[in-house]
Amino acid sequence: MTTPRASAVSKLHSQPSADEMTLAKLGYKQEFHREFTPLEVAGLAFSFVGVVPSIVSVLFYTIPNGGPFAMVWGWAFACPFIMCIGMAMTELASAAPTSGGLYYWTYSLASPRCRNFLSWIVGYSNTIAIITGVASVNWACTIQIIAAISIASSDQAHATTNQQLYGIYAALFLSQAVIVSLGTKVLARLQRLFTLVNACLCFIIIITLPIATPPDYRNSANFALREFTNLAGWPSGFAFILSLMAPLYTIGGYDTSVHISEEVSNAAMAIPWAIVGSIAVSAVLGCGVNISLTFCMGTDVGSLLNSPIGQPMAQILFNSLGQQKALALWCLIIIAEYMVASNCLLVGSRQTFAFARDGALPFSRYLYRINRYTGTPVNTVWFDTVCALAIGLLSFVSTEAIDAVFTISVTASYIAYITPITTRFAFKNDFKPGPFHLGKLSFPVAAIAVIWMAFMMFVFFFPTTPQTTTQQMNYTVVVLGGFMFLAIFWYYCPVYGGVHWFTGPISNVIRGENRYEDSILEKKEQHHDDADISVQPVDV
Repeated sequence: MTTPRASAVSKLHSQPSADEMTLAKLGYKQEFHREFTPLEVAGLAFSFVGVVPSIVSVLFYTIPNGGPFAMVWGWAFACPFIMCIGMAMTELASAAPTSGGLYYWTYSLASPRCRNFLSWIVGYSNTIAIITGVASVNWACTIQIIAAISIASSDQAHATTNQQLYGIYAALFLSQAVIVSLGTKVLARLQRLFTLVNACLCFIIIITLPIATPPDYRNSANFALREFTNLAGWPSGFAFILSLMAPLYTIGGYDTSVHISEEVSNAAMAIPWAIVGSIAVSAVLGCGVNISLTFCMGTDVGSLLNSPIGQPMAQILFNSLGQQKALALWCLIIIAEYMVASNCLLVGSRQTFAFARDGALPFSRYLYRINRYTGTPVNTVWFDTVCALAIGLLSFVSTEAIDAVFTISVTASYIAYITPITTRFAFKNDFKPGPFHLGKLSFPVAAIAVIWMAFMMFVFFFPTTPQTTTQQMNYTVVVLGGFMFLAIFWYYCPVYGGVHWFTGPISNVIRGENRYEDSILEKKEQHHDDADISVQPVDV
């Protein structure tokens, strides 16, 4: 019998890290490479927000529903509630740092009578939210590319067909899928570039725009901070509430870093700080960007919505910087938007992988695979890409139908967020805080977060104007309802439905499979009494 090589023996007897032991206690073996540093996962969360490109995408909500007043004070009003949502998420993320995140927490904390169904709904809501989120970001990027062509043209107008728009949309997705299929180490290092570009873009808008804006377009402090412009027709109070879609869409994706839990070191602390840090930095920089825009947008707010360029932000830059400089800055915004979409696809692929690992998705046996060359779930990257390309076909239905994707990404996320936060307090469970916890503030923060999300979900189902036609209706409730109907039907489908076979998270740590896993299980048993884990492991 040949003697094993020294490297092989060393590998067999290598001690599992604390992160690996934690993951094994939650029921999963280590399958990803932990290449993300805490700063890189924080950068991922920040660049996922994409402050400037996201604000560009949602100015259509704020300008007609309050104008400058809503841009500044709506942002300031919403951010404390956004932080409450993030803080409520951090405690759960610290307690059980796994890529499945939301649906895993729901199963672990809910009553045995309903935990399978709730976990199923949360998993599908989360998956739908992320896929529609990346679809909405890439659609926004498509519109911004058309706006760049308009800026470059002599009359600032460029007509496009739905086929051309979809072609650009598809090209963006296909190129991003190639990038996101790369190895974890490459994706981790890319976050440094993505973070730098997004941060620099914020400071360019905050500092450069006021300096370069001609006097004709500079506004007084009274106009920038107090002018309320209601062009939508709703009562002013409700119009202001509708404008909150802008900060809620921009600073979203609180679970972004959660889905990278199995690829980051010291996940139980790195993930919570990434959530809190990205919200805080985005809130401050976003406020600065909005204030800068209100001082430089001119007084004719209506002309921004009716601009031949087709984008209010692009028209503001054109008025302030001129054609060439505006085009250069707009191209940088497009690049940043592309980076945001790439990170959305990255995060979505990890959620899909985790859900497939537990057998909940169609074709799970094919989706739950790690590519041997890249060490990443390439199959789920392309699965999410195909799903998002299918969602993009809504552009051929109507503008309102594809616009509904923007609000679906928020409302579906809120369903996924509300459920585990609520189950923690609504059911009897043995939840124990992780190293990051709020102490006595846990329940008040969670209550504020849940009430806020429930209220805003209801608001987002309203149309943009009170006088609306069938064509102009807000189809969010229809499209979201369709997705959720399919998820529930798939669960209760006779014979083949999830109710017959889905039992929640499935442990893939099997004793005796190899010495590496044996060592983890042995460590887990030895440290069972003092391990700092908040959620009990799933049944094996």
